[in-house]
Amino acid sequence: MANQAPLSTILSVNAGYVDTAGFMALHGLFTAHVTGNFVTVGAALVLGTSGIIAKLLALPVFCVAVVLARLLRYWLMQRSLPVVRTLLFLKFALFVVAATLALCYGPFGPGDSWSATLLGMTMVTAMAIQNAVHRVHLGSMPPSTLMTGTTTQIMLDVGDRIHGVSAEQKAAVDARLSRMSLAVLAFAAGCAAAALLYAYAGMWCFVAPPLVALAAYLRHRDADEAAVPT
Repeated sequence: MANQAPLSTILSVNAGYVDTAGFMALHGLFTAHVTGNFVTVGAALVLGTSGIIAKLLALPVFCVAVVLARLLRYWLMQRSLPVVRTLLFLKFALFVVAATLALCYGPFGPGDSWSATLLGMTMVTAMAIQNAVHRVHLGSMPPSTLMTGTTTQIMLDVGDRIHGVSAEQKAAVDARLSRMSLAVLAFAAGCAAAALLYAYAGMWCFVAPPLVALAAYLRHRDADEAAVPT
């Protein structure tokens, strides 16, 4: 678990950053927390704002990407090739494509333009891979994208500590509090960084996700493959 913590933290920073950057640059599109687009689709329909097509496409694209990532995992395992490292590299490559699209075609006017939609779906696909990797190979760590459940558990643990727990329970609760608090803080840091960079650098803010993805790829070692579930 100790070896997984740095990688999990990097993924949480990335999720917060990507979700915020996508939301600000692509007319309210959530690229990491894709089910949030149900809300923004409704708002777009009522308020007449743009980006409806991308928001409608986000969930099915996410689902297809997760299925393909799963199938790729089986294909890699059959050939004794590294699974996590390969998927992390694929995510990095997708973010490079996303950064190129943002710099070439942004800033984006209408949210339903082909360039904005392609950028959004590229980022959604990359985050689908991250979610799949985290779910399967970092299952002992808090989720890197959905913070509502994590925050709920943190508050439950705080309540338990205030009420009082046994010495054995205290160690488990404190360890969980530490992991989950770090995940929320990392996600929040990613959100703040994306907002600041978007405000001051515009489309250049999309250069950061491939750098963070590269850090995750370099952080994971081939030796770690044997330590994660298959």
